[in-house]
Amino acid sequence: MINKRTSKGSLFAQRAVAYTVMFLLCFLCLFFFYILLNNATHNNFDIQKGFDILPGGSFFINLQNTLNDANVPVLSGLRNSLIVAVCSSALACYFSALTAYAIFAYDFRFKKAAFTIILLIMTMPTQVSALGFLNLMNKMHLTNTLWPLILPSVAAPTVFFFMKQYMDASLPKELIEAARIDGAGEFYIFNRVALPILKPALAVQAIFSFVGSWNNYFTPALIISEAKWKTIPILIAQLRGADFLKFDMGKVYMMITIAILPVILIYLILSKYIVRGIALGSVKG
Repeated sequence: MINKRTSKGSLFAQRAVAYTVMFLLCFLCLFFFYILLNNATHNNFDIQKGFDILPGGSFFINLQNTLNDANVPVLSGLRNSLIVAVCSSALACYFSALTAYAIFAYDFRFKKAAFTIILLIMTMPTQVSALGFLNLMNKMHLTNTLWPLILPSVAAPTVFFFMKQYMDASLPKELIEAARIDGAGEFYIFNRVALPILKPALAVQAIFSFVGSWNNYFTPALIISEAKWKTIPILIAQLRGADFLKFDMGKVYMMITIAILPVILIYLILSKYIVRGIALGSVKG
């Protein structure tokens, strides 16, 4: 009886510690979102006085001021960021999966070399090739368009590596061979056989690609100067860098709030695939 009581007490203590740690982690993660949303309900004067834990009454005023600011076209920025993020994530996921399928399903002479080169490209910082990329876009007359923000997503080494690891763990080669024996073409096998199995991994990478493209500031700042093509990160930086006398913290927090809503929505839609995709996409032991 004593041993049973001791074991129950120990189990209760372990659960109490686990729940306490989980609560603290959730609080730390969500508290910063609360600060953002709370500050979006206060005007500039109240924010400058200091943080107030209670919501204010200026939410709709800040929203109206942000949407009506002629120097910061929020709606066109949302449209541009949404177009870039959706198209970039779609291209990155599909063509990276297609490249990973070619490395996975075929045996050719320079297979290992091709895989190594792609991984080496993954380690190259964006800033290294920025000047050459900008010169190329100028020569192709693609500056002040959204194409330079979308088309490079076709080559996404990080997404390729994840998809390749997922295929090694979850896609049987026997299934591909059986489809070939039945007379199916390679694109038919990839689109109808491989992609349905890859849905969890595609969902995970779609989230990461969408968020990365949505939050990208460096490349759009180099390529875009016309207001009608600016994306949300550029507009936030532009609003944050305004003249001190015209600086409105309420508008800044409202702008950031508007910017994170699509990201949260995409995450909520695809979040159920994250744990399953990462677990199944890990390297086989």
